[in-house]
Amino acid sequence: MAKKRPQTKAKTSGRTSAPQVSDGDIPVVGAREPCPCGSGRRYKACHGRAAAHAVAELVQRPFDGLPGECDWVALRELVPAATVELTLKSGLPEGVPSVTLATVLPMAWPALRRENGAVLLGLQNDTASGDISRDLADVLRRALEATPGNPVPAERVPAESPRLQDLLDPEAPFTPVVHSGFEFWLEDSANSSPEVAASLERANEAAIPTARLSGVEAAYWCRTPEKNHLRWVMPHPEEKLVDALSRLHAAGTSALGEHTRLVGSFRAHGLVVPVWDLPSAMEADDVEKPAQEFAERLAEALASDAPLTADERRARGGLTNRQVTLS
Repeated sequence: MAKKRPQTKAKTSGRTSAPQVSDGDIPVVGAREPCPCGSGRRYKACHGRAAAHAVAELVQRPFDGLPGECDWVALRELVPAATVELTLKSGLPEGVPSVTLATVLPMAWPALRRENGAVLLGLQNDTASGDISRDLADVLRRALEATPGNPVPAERVPAESPRLQDLLDPEAPFTPVVHSGFEFWLEDSANSSPEVAASLERANEAAIPTARLSGVEAAYWCRTPEKNHLRWVMPHPEEKLVDALSRLHAAGTSALGEHTRLVGSFRAHGLVVPVWDLPSAMEADDVEKPAQEFAERLAEALASDAPLTADERRARGGLTNRQVTLS
């Protein structure tokens, strides 16, 4: 094992010691720069260590407390092209006509300030810390102040910086609009750069046709070459939800109609996303009524506190074995 490096004391001159600085007064500097506290050590080995740990700590439900948490998860992990108009607690700054959340932006930019001042915030980006909400809030704050006509890069986020829950109006509706392609990227298609045009073409080719059901919350139909699927992000506690799904599965009532079946689930950002296989001929409109009927059966199963039967336990084992964690 490597030997521990002894801590270096701050240098002193005569009887005058290095100034004492409280943790709250210490700014963020480069990892290899001297720590502003005066210890004489590099920032990453001193106060930067605690800051890095705080920022890297994984937040299991980063969208908890936001309106439409389930849709936030769906747009982050499942939906190719969608936008949502966001409402800020403090209102729109002067010169910013709108703030729009987008699943993804051209060139995978974290955010974009358009020529007219409007802000687009990208959701499906790699984040530097373990708190997606904090990372997105940091990008949003910088986008609101960016020069119009420029993308906004990602940066290292201080651990104490605000989260989306601090910036967005908790009473405002969160209503996703699903698009067939990424034309919403273009403010002026005639003057778009070749790079953006090429990125748009690639993105449209890769996009899976997707639609959001209107009769239930956060359920998304999609078409793939082999079959169609319904992926439904649910807000219920995981153990309670899996028990309820197991009760329905064992009773033969977990399907959404003929030739459909519940095949498993995803786990994403602290929520469970049951997935159904659907026939290729089953369109989004065809799933609306079966999904509403399933929601009623699920509510009854969720209300039950009875111990699982042997058949229900076997069904539960099969469902949990087919669960995939996305995040």
